[in-house]
Amino acid sequence: MTPSRRRRRQVAPQPPDAPGSAPVSPVPPGPLPGLECLAPLTAEDVWLQDVLLGPFSGDILEYLALARATGGPVLDLGSGAGRLAVPLARHGFTVEAVDRDRRSLHRLLDWARRVGPGVRERITTTRADLLRLRLRRSYRLALMAGAMIAAVPPWSRPRVLREIAGHLEPDGALAFDYTAHDTAGLIEQPHRAWSFEVPRFDGVAEWVVARQDFDPVAMREHVTYAIERSERGRRRAALATTDKWVVDRADLHRELGAAGLCVADERQHWLDERTRSVLLVCRVCS
Repeated sequence: MTPSRRRRRQVAPQPPDAPGSAPVSPVPPGPLPGLECLAPLTAEDVWLQDVLLGPFSGDILEYLALARATGGPVLDLGSGAGRLAVPLARHGFTVEAVDRDRRSLHRLLDWARRVGPGVRERITTTRADLLRLRLRRSYRLALMAGAMIAAVPPWSRPRVLREIAGHLEPDGALAFDYTAHDTAGLIEQPHRAWSFEVPRFDGVAEWVVARQDFDPVAMREHVTYAIERSERGRRRAALATTDKWVVDRADLHRELGAAGLCVADERQHWLDERTRSVLLVCRVCS
């Protein structure tokens, strides 16, 4: 039996039962509708992480273009394993990568070393939580990619944004993306579930059922990923979760203004009929 046939006959895992659970739908062609995971993942989840960040896969080129326009140094907040930091350093930029997960920072440095000694020398890592962020230098460009802003509670966002704005050089910029949800859609359908296969090229077949549970009143989102991996007839199950805050556009723009930041550019594209991916580029207000 060929690997491709085995994948077609694979049965996707089912998410844990919960009150109000939604029927599981196959993900339509294109990017996943806001399923990015903000919690630290293991090294085994690297293939899954690539799929979950699919809506932001093109942002590397956009952030690289911004870095070329502003120059360095670059601050990469919520850097993870270096999805942006390593390519930026490879293109000659000095980068400070900040993340709360020590293992992710270790993987970042390992990757940078494999790319080349010059790349590793241009990267500084800092282990810190965004909620307790204390910066010590100035930057020409600050990034919060992969919807990382959704990890910050609404009551903490003003302080975090002020901290970043206070360490941008006069002609510097803050750029970040987030997933925007239609509020009426959240109220009408607060539970959604999706099944999809994770493309892998290492002989492992991987299927995931991701369930989104929204609380439109608290503006919270909880995502559960039920994962099943099979290799040579052996199956392994795993479970991962993440919690996010639903970002309200009006509140966010008001908080940016209070931090002394003006939106210079706003780009967005639809992921499905009720979900958009939004990229903001902000400058220090003159």
